[in-house]
Amino acid sequence: MAGRNQCAPRSLSDEEASPLAPEAAHERHALHHPERDWPQTNCYVDLWVELLASRGLDPSAMLGFTVAQDFEGDQFTFFKPRIADLERLYGVRLEELSLYDRLDSQIELQVSRGRVVLVEVDGHYLPDTRGVTYRIDHSKTTIGVEAIDLRARRIDYFHNDGYFSLDGEDFDAIFGPEGAERDPAALFPYAEFVRFDRAQPRDDLREIAEGLLVEHFARRPAKNPLRAFAAALPALWEALLARPPCFFHSLAFNSFRQVGANFGLLGSHLEWLRPNGAFIAESAACERLSSGAKALQFQAARASARKRALEASPALDEMALAYDMLVDGLAKRLAR
Repeated sequence: MAGRNQCAPRSLSDEEASPLAPEAAHERHALHHPERDWPQTNCYVDLWVELLASRGLDPSAMLGFTVAQDFEGDQFTFFKPRIADLERLYGVRLEELSLYDRLDSQIELQVSRGRVVLVEVDGHYLPDTRGVTYRIDHSKTTIGVEAIDLRARRIDYFHNDGYFSLDGEDFDAIFGPEGAERDPAALFPYAEFVRFDRAQPRDDLREIAEGLLVEHFARRPAKNPLRAFAAALPALWEALLARPPCFFHSLAFNSFRQVGANFGLLGSHLEWLRPNGAFIAESAACERLSSGAKALQFQAARASARKRALEASPALDEMALAYDMLVDGLAKRLAR
């Protein structure tokens, strides 16, 4: 994978197309290690982790935004990096791609200019989600298209914690059949493109990252979000019990997984930021939040399957205390 990491994004040609599938050559970043509580977090952050790492840029530096996560009434904040942070840390620029023609041809143009295009697609047509949503269910997700071949009807793309390819019927389902006129009643998806032309590793990356962490810490919730979640969960759970069983996955993703994965990443960020162990107590608090959310999700899955009440108060009380310890510790260590 080291050789591909040093290459600019490209258009695929018949001569260049490799018989080796991209996923076979891709080495996942340590933030996606299978032994973590949450090997996958959310599609947008996971994509950025792998995309930055593929360019020799350390994704651990961008994760300070996780300290600002809040409970939004029916879900935890869908955490994602700020565009300004990416430019300050790496020199990477993210711009919105205005779509007005065929999506595949506009992606081809940007890829030919050395960009990676981030676009929202239906996971129903992504073969890397086989056994989850591929040809089973429909779900909005973001992929990063690094290479496209309009003749072969193929793309190579980043998604979640990996790097994959698709072609044939899946390509046509996402982009439309070759030569077909676009349906004027169909809405364009949201798309962005990433510019790496000024990206480079920095010697002062930790200093910049700590400054950003201070900024995000100032944006933290005014009240403990775990206590807010604990207060809202009984009503959310009552509504869930009246819904089809598959609804549990949506609730779990937006609650247990989002908060657990968020603080799992924050703990890793703190360990990276001060490798001398200065944040060891705060990292431990993050680990309690991450593992607590994972255990609570398993408990909730069993209760949902049996259509029973969920007794989450003890677990959420522990997580709320861990959050208080985390905030108190960071307030002291980040004071300037």
